[in-house]
Amino acid sequence: MNEVRVIANYQRFQSILDSQISIPKALITQYRGLGIAEKELVAVLQIHQFHTDGNLFPTPDEISERTSFTTEECSKILRSLLQKGLLIIEQKHQNQQVGNECYSLEPLWEKLFNIPMQEKQIPEQTENLFPLFEQEFGRPLSPFEIENINIWLDQDEQEPALIKAALREAVLMGKLNFKYIDRILREWKKKGIQTVDQARQHGKKFRQGQDKNTSDKSNTKRDVSLYYNWLEEE
Repeated sequence: MNEVRVIANYQRFQSILDSQISIPKALITQYRGLGIAEKELVAVLQIHQFHTDGNLFPTPDEISERTSFTTEECSKILRSLLQKGLLIIEQKHQNQQVGNECYSLEPLWEKLFNIPMQEKQIPEQTENLFPLFEQEFGRPLSPFEIENINIWLDQDEQEPALIKAALREAVLMGKLNFKYIDRILREWKKKGIQTVDQARQHGKKFRQGQDKNTSDKSNTKRDVSLYYNWLEEE
């Protein structure tokens, strides 16, 4: 009788174990080496489980329902994972149309399995980019905006210093949006501008033209000193 009970319990436990999520051992043992905090690890596990359940783009509210974190905390954690380049947003094509966005943990898996476990240092200028953007925009960045910055860094191979300069140019011009900043960066890249000094010289010429056009319509001249001071900051 006891033997039958043991077998029944084993089968019940095995059934439970068989329904468990599959997690790479390396993630549990080496997450600290990737700069992942415990709360971020929980979020990664939840995103992974949501994917298994068929939800490829869980909201902060949905993640919050499965954790002890508030919705605001979940938003902050997602932004942090995006900023660290461990999570990206992809566009899925469904029925020959651009479909739903989805989170992808592929960058995390690549770092986990392809990079030696010495912690990869993120340049300080890159780390400071995201707080700087949030400071100038006066709000937390959205996941899409964070992904946009990551694209500038990774795909377009823009230097953090130039991204910083383009942001400040947009602030000065009163056109604080990502499309305008992207236009600045593309224009600089097209003209072969690779340093902040070159960007400053280009900006000087541009503003001379702008001031000339403005002076034809008004006697008021733009104070451009702020632009140069900003670009000269390290």
